[in-house]
Amino acid sequence: MKKSLLIVIIILAALLILPLINFIRWTFKEKKPMDIILVDKTVPALEREKHKSFNWILANERFVKKEKKRTYSYKKDYYGFYPMRPLREKQWGRNDYRLTDLITLAEKNDAVYFADTYGVFFNDWYKGINKSRKSRKLYGGLNNNDFLLIKEMKDRNKLIIMEYNSFDYPTAQFESVRTQEKLGITFSGWTGKHFASLDTTQQDFPIWMTAMYRKQYKQPWTFRKSGIVILKEKEIVVLEEGTHLKSSMPTIITNESYCNKYGVAGSVAFDQWFDIIDPLSNNIISEFKIETTTVGDTLLLDHYLSSQFPAVVQDPVTSRIYYFSGDFAHTDVPVWTSRFLGVHKLKGLLYSDKPDDLRRFFWLYYRPLVNGIFSDYYESMNKK
Repeated sequence: MKKSLLIVIIILAALLILPLINFIRWTFKEKKPMDIILVDKTVPALEREKHKSFNWILANERFVKKEKKRTYSYKKDYYGFYPMRPLREKQWGRNDYRLTDLITLAEKNDAVYFADTYGVFFNDWYKGINKSRKSRKLYGGLNNNDFLLIKEMKDRNKLIIMEYNSFDYPTAQFESVRTQEKLGITFSGWTGKHFASLDTTQQDFPIWMTAMYRKQYKQPWTFRKSGIVILKEKEIVVLEEGTHLKSSMPTIITNESYCNKYGVAGSVAFDQWFDIIDPLSNNIISEFKIETTTVGDTLLLDHYLSSQFPAVVQDPVTSRIYYFSGDFAHTDVPVWTSRFLGVHKLKGLLYSDKPDDLRRFFWLYYRPLVNGIFSDYYESMNKK
């Protein structure tokens, strides 16, 4: 047999054997029984991208339901909006907890994760509708039962994680304010997002932003490059790369002590929606940083905004309540890869060293952060 052919056979054998070995290692990895409530009200597609990455972490790290030690299903094991097949018929359902369920839920479950409470709107569900303005809500928003569940879980010292847009529209102000008080933070009212292009001809660009801009500044929308848009009720701030920004991509930065604790990267790019909060007495684990120019700094200061603000905060007393100030769980990660141990180490295939590689956020930040939080909590539960 020629040497070159032998080398090819060895390489092919390795490519087949290594995944099998890692699958077997994952299969026999010790399971971690924990009952977790997942809430996602923003599910306008069958892919369930708003929480699928969270379920990936649970599966990969072997967090399972206590009863029958079953793996969590991203398709079924959540409360919120349920799209039904066939999708073209636009039928949908809802899975909500009732007021009478809350005490039992808080007693039975160990943790609650609010992946997204924004909801599903008419234009999101019925594709092809004019998106020149915001449409009416079909389902969504933080409600009284959500608040009471948070209260009951906090009273029992359970793990609570909430994500971006828990406090803004369409959540009613009363529910928003008292939930903020329960978490010990204050929402500024400002939300923002990075856009690869501010050109309004781009597909799915939210055209209603341009109407806000024209009304506020009495000027046409002339932005074409990449940038960041920050909004608050009837106010809008547009930061364009070159003029207001040195780099259009926001980054999440974490100091060395928390990098060591959770195993997260010190800096990762982030392009999803975020909100700006005052952490009050909460611990700041990570912060958003926007690379502004002098012109950009002035524009932010005119609206009492800063180029650096909290990304992840933690309750300073119990260390069991977290708020993620970004749409963190919104990552399209292949579910099947969660069945392989050590798959996150495949740098070069799954992500690169390039600072602007958006895949780095899941593999180097969100995955280790969530795993670290849940693993620490699981260990503390089993020390009792």
